[in-house]
Amino acid sequence: MDLPPHARAVLTGPDLVARNLAGLERDPQRKWMLRRPRAVRRSYVSVVVDGAGDEERWMLLQDEETRDSYVADVLSREAEPDRQAMWLLGQPRAVRESYVADVIDAR
Repeated sequence: MDLPPHARAVLTGPDLVARNLAGLERDPQRKWMLRRPRAVRRSYVSVVVDGAGDEERWMLLQDEETRDSYVADVLSREAEPDRQAMWLLGQPRAVRESYVADVIDAR
């Protein structure tokens, strides 16, 4: 996800600030992230932004509500939805963890 310079402060800030900015955001992925609870946004900043972690890895290890909302609010609304990503995000934790270990971490 492309982030503007002030994004770290917004993502780690209060829900009220992030949700107000979500109403102005046009990018579906950034809009979705701004609407997530503060703990989810902070986790993203910690793992992906500050930790230079893999965004796909982070998403696959999220809770069901976070993954389901990403599929519904971002992936399914794309002109050509990524059906494979949608399927993988809906798999049980053991399947997702196996994919992370065998595919993402093996890169």
